[in-house]
Amino acid sequence: MKIKYELLKTDNNCKARHGIIYTNHGSFHTPMFMPVGTLANVKTLTPEMLKDISSAIILSNTYHLWLRPGEDIVNKAGGLHKFMNYDGPILTDSGGFQVFSLAKNKKKDITEEGVKFKSHIDGTNLLLTPEKSIEIQNKLDSDIAMSFDECPPASASYDYLKNSLERTLRWAKRGKDAFNNDNQSLFGIVQGGPYEDLRKYSATETVKLDFDGYSIGGVANDGESKEDMYKAVDYSIPYLPTDKPRYLMGVGEPIDIIEGVIRGIDMFDCVLPTRIARHGVAFTKYGKLHLRNAKFKEDFTPLQEECDCYTCNHYTKAYIRHLLVCNESLAGTLLSIHNIRFLIKLTEDLREAIDNNKVLEFKEEFIKNYRN
Repeated sequence: MKIKYELLKTDNNCKARHGIIYTNHGSFHTPMFMPVGTLANVKTLTPEMLKDISSAIILSNTYHLWLRPGEDIVNKAGGLHKFMNYDGPILTDSGGFQVFSLAKNKKKDITEEGVKFKSHIDGTNLLLTPEKSIEIQNKLDSDIAMSFDECPPASASYDYLKNSLERTLRWAKRGKDAFNNDNQSLFGIVQGGPYEDLRKYSATETVKLDFDGYSIGGVANDGESKEDMYKAVDYSIPYLPTDKPRYLMGVGEPIDIIEGVIRGIDMFDCVLPTRIARHGVAFTKYGKLHLRNAKFKEDFTPLQEECDCYTCNHYTKAYIRHLLVCNESLAGTLLSIHNIRFLIKLTEDLREAIDNNKVLEFKEEFIKNYRN
């Protein structure tokens, strides 16, 4: 079964929308944040922990699973859901971002065929093409697969971005032609940097290929300004269909999620909540807490008083700080639970605000608290 998107409500004062996405492994409401399970595992968490924090859909990575353990092993296990014991929806990215960000020594050769690069693990020469990316994802058997695209740096020139998105369009068609899994859906990716004409062209031409959903790529890159990120969304959304999901790739800062929702985005993902957790940082409605700070040594209150997560219901800042200082891995688990739940609860609150036409008021109140 292909995924299906149902629009339930649009906020009267902006483009924010509340919907439901139906998949072979259950349905989930949008807007929704997707925890990242790069290596078929959301770092330090079990599937049961993810379900407990209301995680509906997670993301796994094509590039990493191609290298280890290999798509054939996952396929023999019965697909990614059975391999990692996660019975909810899974999205796999194309591997494109990792090729451009993790390649050994960052050296790569981009040709019409695909991208030649060296493995970040052992330096082996590799070639990833649109067809190969789709073949891997078909074998992983995720619910949603992504087209293989070029991920240009934030500093790329207009001319480079134009040529790059043209190549991405050709790769998108090749990937779609190679796609061979009736139980899986395929998303196209819009590129074009912060330029309105390029985003319009990329979105219009990608939609002509008739994907099951659409993502906005080329954002959340190193060196990119928030203004450029929001421009990329603003310039793309008007040309994407209203009856299919919209996914903003790699975005996980709370304020950026709110800004994306206001502009009409349905799905988000980012490694941020688990990454900062492993460094002792927690999201709260009043900003980030750095738990290694000595001021928390005798703070016997939860990370956030009104939070409903397992961590906040059972542990204090002082105890988590103790774990961090002693390099106990449980600290990363407890903070990851809280941080992911924080972002998922944020999307739950945004859905309620959409239903009541109060997203703009929600944003104003949230930012006032978060920045103070």
